[in-house]
Amino acid sequence: MSALSIADLHISIGRPLVHGISLELSAGRVQGLAGESGSGKTLTSLAVLGLLPRQAQASGSVRLGDTELLGMKRRALNRVRGNRVAMVFQDPSSALHPQLTVGHQLTDHVRTHLGFDRKKAREHAAELLERVSVPDAEDALTRYPHQFSGGQRQRIAIAIALACDPEVLLADEPTTALDVTVQAGILRLLRDLAIERELAVLLVTHDLGVMSAIADDVAVMRGGRIVESSSREELFANPRHEYTRSLLAALPGSHIADHGGAV
Repeated sequence: MSALSIADLHISIGRPLVHGISLELSAGRVQGLAGESGSGKTLTSLAVLGLLPRQAQASGSVRLGDTELLGMKRRALNRVRGNRVAMVFQDPSSALHPQLTVGHQLTDHVRTHLGFDRKKAREHAAELLERVSVPDAEDALTRYPHQFSGGQRQRIAIAIALACDPEVLLADEPTTALDVTVQAGILRLLRDLAIERELAVLLVTHDLGVMSAIADDVAVMRGGRIVESSSREELFANPRHEYTRSLLAALPGSHIADHGGAV
C-alpha cells in the first residue's frame, strides 16, 4: 500500500491551476515533483496538509494510508500535521520563529503529539539535532535561529519536521536558498533519512539537477498537469516529453553526469 496517494487532484483559485494529477508515495522512497514556477507543484504539496489559500477549491483524493485528508476538518488535520505528515519549507528563516529558541521549537509539538514531559522532549530534541549534524546539540537548543547559518537553519527545520517520526515528509524547494556545497549535504541527509526511517518523501523543486541527486521517481509538471512520470534513471536516460528535454538541456552538464550522480 502507498504511504500517500494523490488521485485526480484539481485545484482552482479563481481559475483552474492543477488539473487532475495523481501520484503515489512509497515508504523509503523519494518522489520528485519538478517544474517551473507556476506549474502547480507547490499547490499540490500544500493541498496534502490543507494549507491552500482560503479561497482555493480542491477536489479529488489525498489519502494517507486509509485516511482521506482532502476536505478533513481543521481539528482532525491538526492531529496529522507535524505528526503523521510533516513539511520542510523553502526558507528556514521564515519557517523558524525568530523569537523562540531552537529547543522550544523542537519540543513544543513533541509534547503535544507524543505526550513527552519536558525532560524527555529535550533529550529527544538533542538526539534529533545530532542526527541532522547540527554541532553542539545541547548548546544549540538554547540558541535562536539567527545565530545559525542558512544550512544549519535548514537542518534544524528538518529536525523539527522529523520530531514526531512522520510517515510522510513534504519538502518544498528545501535547498533553493543554499550554496551548492551546503545543498549537497542537505540532499544527502534527506536521502539517508528516507531510507533509515522508511519515510515517504515528496520533493518539490524546479531543479532537475536536484532530482538527479536524490529522487527515486520523478514527475514533471507543466501548466498544472503531469506531462511525464518515470523512474529517475529512465527520465534522465530517455526523456519522452519535449518539455522534460528542454529542462534537462538547461542544466549544466555536471548536474546530470552519470544520470544520477551527486550535485
